[in-house]
Amino acid sequence: MVSEKIKKHSSLPKTILITGLIAGTLDICAATIKYLVTTRKNPVHLYYFIASGVFGDDATTGNLMMAVWGLLFHYSIALIFTAFYFLVYPKIKFLSRNIVLSGLAYGLFTWLIMNVIVLPLSNTPAIPFNPLQAIVSALILMFAIGLPVAILTYRYYLRE
Repeated sequence: MVSEKIKKHSSLPKTILITGLIAGTLDICAATIKYLVTTRKNPVHLYYFIASGVFGDDATTGNLMMAVWGLLFHYSIALIFTAFYFLVYPKIKFLSRNIVLSGLAYGLFTWLIMNVIVLPLSNTPAIPFNPLQAIVSALILMFAIGLPVAILTYRYYLRE
């Protein structure tokens, strides 16, 4: 019994990593489609924008390595949000009461943190607020990050 519990807990980092990769992939795919539809530009510019959070204007030079950095930063952020949810889930009982509602709320929380704290503190160029784009972006995070993370977190803790 004890070794079984240790085995389940030792898989937490692996579960967080896999969940973060799934959520990050869903999010970047949705964001790329949104970018293509709204701008009709090469989506590599989206990855430059993400990289500009750290590198500023230097990220927009067209250097392919900046796009790679952008994807790396994107997945790192998705992984951080995933790990945070996994760690607070056992402590906040509300999260296990309604998986769909808590997942959608977490996606909205993610959108708020990104748009109110992370982006303003980063080197990304300021983007004028567009209510429709904000709603679409929030919905993407609700369904691509929040919901999958909530469902996979629930499934992980259900095994215990």
